[in-house]
Amino acid sequence: MRVRLNVYFAPDLARQVSELAIRRRLSRSAIIEAAVASYMSPDGSDRLEAAFARRLDRLSRHVQRLERNAGLTTEALALFVRFWLSVTPPLPDEDQAAAQVKGRQRYEGFLETLARRYAAGRHLMNEIGEDFAADLKEDDGSDREQQAD
Repeated sequence: MRVRLNVYFAPDLARQVSELAIRRRLSRSAIIEAAVASYMSPDGSDRLEAAFARRLDRLSRHVQRLERNAGLTTEALALFVRFWLSVTPPLPDEDQAAAQVKGRQRYEGFLETLARRYAAGRHLMNEIGEDFAADLKEDDGSDREQQAD
């Protein structure tokens, strides 16, 4: 046995319920009953909390990946600067002007190359992974050959 309840809805909400009933081929009463049951369900808040937890976990993994990439980028830059400073001798004063012109040209070439690589979707992080995987495969093959001997 069912109990009849009379409720009032805002016109927009009543229209949305009617449209959903038509699309789903259900009665408006069935849609309202399901909505109220879902709202009053004790596990409704648990499902919402689980959805938030999954989203937070995904965001945490994303932030960890960003932190790793930023750390790798910083280390790569620091290593390059340290290497460059240790192997590049200072220029005499009379060569400074020509070196600055050449430096600007090389920097413009660097920016063009960087723009092409970025537009093509090539990234250092991907290459590091590919290079590392290739090194591991080579190491695995040489270990197997040594074990066979």
